Amino acid sequence: MIRAAKGFRMRRSKLYRYASDAVDHGRQYAFRDRRVKKRTFRYLWQIRINAATRRRRHDLQPFHRRPKAAKVALDRKVLADLAATDASAFSELVKIAQAALKTKAAKA
Repeated sequence: MIRAAKGFRMRRSKLYRYASDAVDHGRQYAFRDRRVKKRTFRYLWQIRINAATRRRRHDLQPFHRRPKAAKVALDRKVLADLAATDASAFSELVKIAQAALKTKAAKA
């Protein structure tokens, strides 16, 4: 426990009782926050995709259906990365998705 508490301040790194409490508490936060980190990133990806689609005057919900209609297999992480770093590629993806949606609507 003392080794695991290395880097903690004052008693928490030197005395077993305090080190044990601190390490246990820290591990509980670590366990919980591994899930929180995933949640936070999904939220960030949604925001980035939403911002990029609004810049091109499109709604977010229909845009999520369009890549499926166009058989484009990109998840939210990749879409958000394209939206943030490569605007031209994201625009092309939006155009492909729109064309696929028009084709799908024409068939129905």
